[in-house]
Amino acid sequence: MKKEKSSSSLKKRVIIGGVVFLLFVLTVTSFFGKRGLIEIYRTRRKQEVLLKKIEKLEEKKVKLERDIEELQKNPKAIEKKAREKLGLVDEGEIVIIDKKTR
Repeated sequence: MKKEKSSSSLKKRVIIGGVVFLLFVLTVTSFFGKRGLIEIYRTRRKQEVLLKKIEKLEEKKVKLERDIEELQKNPKAIEKKAREKLGLVDEGEIVIIDKKTR
């Protein structure tokens, strides 16, 4: 009878130990695995950064589209852009160069 009790007790301990080990493994993998909580947190942070980047690029796109439309409709806008980009000067204009900005 005592042998059966110790055998039964040993089986319970093994089962409990196995369950505890399994829970431990599941807990560790849920935090540190490929799809664990830490990886999910990192991925969400990356997503937030990328969404902000997308937002800024969309704003830039809208501005460029406005510039394109303006350049297509207004010949003076083309002249202004050319002057800014290429440093062009019209006859009779005086150019002042600021040495600090160069």
